[in-house]
Amino acid sequence: MRTPSARRDRAMIPRLTVQRWFHVVLACMILLVIAGTFAGARVIGRTGDVSDRLLDRTMPAIAESYRLQNALINQETGLRGYALTADAQFLAPYNAGRQQQDRSTARLRDLLTGQPELLADLGTVARLADQWHHVYAEPLSAATTSGAVHELGSATADSGKTIFDRLRIAFDTQNEHLAQARDHDVGGLRRARAVRDSVLVGMIVLFVLTALALTLLVRGLVARPLRYLTNASRQVADGDFDRHIDAHGPADLAAVATAVEEMRRRIVTDLGASRDAGAILEQQKISLDAQAVELRRSNAELEQFAYVASHDLQEPLRKVASFCQLLDKRYGDKLDERGKEYLHYAVDGAKRMQLLINDLLTFSRVGRSGRDSVPTALDQPLDKAIGNLSSLLEETGAQIERPDALPEIVGESVLLTMLWQNLLGNAIKFRRPAGEPVVRVTCAPDEIPGGWRFSVSDNGIGIAPEFAEKVFVIFQRLHSREEYGGTGIGLAICKKIVEYHGGRIWIDTDYTEGTRFWFTLRGAGAVPIEIPEPEGANA
Repeated sequence: MRTPSARRDRAMIPRLTVQRWFHVVLACMILLVIAGTFAGARVIGRTGDVSDRLLDRTMPAIAESYRLQNALINQETGLRGYALTADAQFLAPYNAGRQQQDRSTARLRDLLTGQPELLADLGTVARLADQWHHVYAEPLSAATTSGAVHELGSATADSGKTIFDRLRIAFDTQNEHLAQARDHDVGGLRRARAVRDSVLVGMIVLFVLTALALTLLVRGLVARPLRYLTNASRQVADGDFDRHIDAHGPADLAAVATAVEEMRRRIVTDLGASRDAGAILEQQKISLDAQAVELRRSNAELEQFAYVASHDLQEPLRKVASFCQLLDKRYGDKLDERGKEYLHYAVDGAKRMQLLINDLLTFSRVGRSGRDSVPTALDQPLDKAIGNLSSLLEETGAQIERPDALPEIVGESVLLTMLWQNLLGNAIKFRRPAGEPVVRVTCAPDEIPGGWRFSVSDNGIGIAPEFAEKVFVIFQRLHSREEYGGTGIGLAICKKIVEYHGGRIWIDTDYTEGTRFWFTLRGAGAVPIEIPEPEGANA
């Protein structure tokens, strides 16, 4: 049987919240991490000290001692050759070895600081080397004549050899002591690594055991009530709105269960209201569908009206132009210069009005041809546009640079031909007075998946940045009719065609060598998406 105190302790457990339970677990883990970090730092620091001493002092000292010994041997070899031949070139190894000896000696003193036995070996080598230099090397290297060299070499050879043999014995002693120091450091490193590995393995085992114990504790006190709340909430989400959710577990989980139960009741209350709202939305959808049908009918009537109005307007204009031309033909010799000028203005105005009406009709028909957009290779519309501009190209000597191949996009071939023709025609039309116009067409994948970005650049007069948006507005002109002809509707048509194909068109205001138009089109097979604002579009 459970004692009263045990029942009291069990009753007190749920009073802790989930947050407090996690604080308890976190505190235990922090203490464990601190203890493990301290122990790990100690053993790792010890291992690092031994490893650093071996790699940064002992091993470099061994290598430097070999350099010192080789330097002295090179000196001895060079002087031996100089003594035999009196050739000064044999002094080069001696001089180089002397410099290397000084460097290696200074380096070894730094590396062997705190190791008196090894410093004593170095002192012995340095003392014998100085003695050999004083007795044999320096007098012989100072001799300049052949006779003096042979005489000194014979006189000091035995004493020099004796000292250098003692120097070789000092080399062996130094190498032996350095090898013992290396073996001592290697053994210390091996022992430090063994201690480090043992401590780390013990820490890992302790971490695993602690984590397992804490997991079981949290699962029993937190996870089980949370699983009940999750299952009950899922049943409600699946449509069982009559499922009652009881409060279990720690205080905050019980509070969540109470809140979810209140939400369930609110959902049941609001469900009826949402059904009524759905009926209202359905009625509104029917009304919107009817309005869409009416809008399509109205657009069709407007298109028919524009077509009929354009033809009805063009007939009187043709008569005005024809009769003015007849007046000029019959009575031209009787009119003064001002009268002829008035007739010219009348004919020109009628023709410009006809052109304006045709452009308006073209603008209104963009996107209303009734044809379905199909995959279309852009090479064909571009070829047709260049063919339509052939006479203008020959007249101006314009050059068009284009890619070898253009991608396939979803669109209408006729509209795409009109797009290319307007952009290329504008580039040639607004050319500089001097020099031949050069128009460059480029193509690259767009940032939008499946899309393409195109550019049409020229070396013409350019467009000021403040007019970058104005040029796409219908009937907007930046120059007088006397300078450049046209109705000011071409770029508006280009904008409408590009937007009809799901893209955007803008002027690159950073391009200063002329004018550069950028536009995007959706590639064949791309998913129709809303195209974001390109970089530099509003620069």
